Amino acid sequence: MSASGPAGEAPAASGPDVGVIIVAGGSGTRAGSNELKQFRWVAGKPMLLHSVQAFHARPDVAMVVCVLPKAYAGDPPPWLFQCDIERLLLSVGGRERQDSVANGLDDLPPEVRVVVVHDAARPLVTDAVIDRVISAARAGQAAVAALPVVDTLKLVDADGRIVRTVDRAGLWRAQTPQAFPRAVLERAHADARAAHVSATDDAALLERIGESVIVVRGTERAMKITEEPDFARADALGMLTE
Repeated sequence: MSASGPAGEAPAASGPDVGVIIVAGGSGTRAGSNELKQFRWVAGKPMLLHSVQAFHARPDVAMVVCVLPKAYAGDPPPWLFQCDIERLLLSVGGRERQDSVANGLDDLPPEVRVVVVHDAARPLVTDAVIDRVISAARAGQAAVAALPVVDTLKLVDADGRIVRTVDRAGLWRAQTPQAFPRAVLERAHADARAAHVSATDDAALLERIGESVIVVRGTERAMKITEEPDFARADALGMLTE
């Protein structure tokens, strides 16, 4: 008997079946502070807390795994326990982002069928975007939040000279969250590990094994905080509603 419902749809979940991996294992040195970037306050609360609370607000989320630097995984900041500790696990970050995601994936409980991967450095993710990626993954399709490129793109050489203008048609800026059927993401990570291949996001790991990945509309609110000026911009965005 097929596990699919009518017209090939995935069966309805009997309970929360979404696992979330929040990648917060980096040092964030470009942000120019001795404090870990993911623990710094932005838009009214610690950066990491924004994402944890956003996902815990969803009834379909079975577990949120925060992947932290080793020094903090065993002694996390106390504000993290403002969250739903019954649906919170802490995992140790790896050498690379990909290793951190793999560690978080290993820690997800067996009832999780859909895995969402999100960067703590994007604290202002909206529930509408989360909905879009989860809906796609629940239907069996890996999905990445993204925005189309609207600026003119220039290819530049090492001396700063423009080589040519790049056609922006069909180009999108990938964001997180990204959502995947669990089995496909596990297979992509296992294959990459066996081949000693790394990638900057999980979608790229699926691409290399020939799996389809779609984009869904992201949001400018989900900007990535990388450098010190980004904090002020995120503060301003945090005061706006989408």
